[in-house]
Amino acid sequence: MIWNQIVWWGVPTLALWLAGALTGKRWTRLALALSLAGWFCLGTFTALLWRELGRPPIRTLGETRLLYAFVLAGLGIWTAWRSGYAWLLAASNLLASVFLAILMARPGMQAGPLMPALQSAWFVPHVAAYIIAYAILGVGTLMALRQLLFPRRGSSADTRLLPAIDAVVRLGFSFLVLGMLTGAVWAKEAWGHYWSWDPKETWAFVTACAYLVYLHARVRHARSLAVLWLLPAAFALLLVAWLGVSFIPAAQQSVHVYS
Repeated sequence: MIWNQIVWWGVPTLALWLAGALTGKRWTRLALALSLAGWFCLGTFTALLWRELGRPPIRTLGETRLLYAFVLAGLGIWTAWRSGYAWLLAASNLLASVFLAILMARPGMQAGPLMPALQSAWFVPHVAAYIIAYAILGVGTLMALRQLLFPRRGSSADTRLLPAIDAVVRLGFSFLVLGMLTGAVWAKEAWGHYWSWDPKETWAFVTACAYLVYLHARVRHARSLAVLWLLPAAFALLLVAWLGVSFIPAAQQSVHVYS
């Protein structure tokens, strides 16, 4: 099966992304080319897996890691190309590489048809909205950490980061809300109620509230860089909602736990 070939596709992708991250400081065009080549390599594997499974690879936790690494790297390439921030390309490559390396160490997939509850028109848009939101907010977190940890490097140019970070978070938050809305409609269609407050839903709501707190705080304290610390904290909550809830004993009966 194509999934068993993840190493053959993942190792070249990692090598290209890491090479792009290392060369990004001085040779931006080369870094973009290397990063794009790695993105196409992983995209080819994703397309082949999609064709073999007969469905988007979003059913299991491993499959969502694959899609996340692909989307995050693509967003990093596009954002770095538009903004000219070579460090953002390097940072997004490294973060995507971490998720890809975890995937290669602990792959997981399930062949065969989806269970009846997942055979819904809302399944793909619901999961896709969340994965896109996670990738966008991951880029926003990288930008916030850059501003917080390296404020003196190119400080005059880095003032552009503040409105850019706000724009990225607003976009990511919009996709979070879209994910919750499509999930609520899907739940009503499949189980007869919009919201049940199970652990996964609760953590998703808490994560959305955390980003809403950031957006509100930026309006009230627009010149305070300390507000940016809310983004790494919110991203930690996001990771718990996405990856951590599946390991909570109370969540084992949740329909949201990955197979």
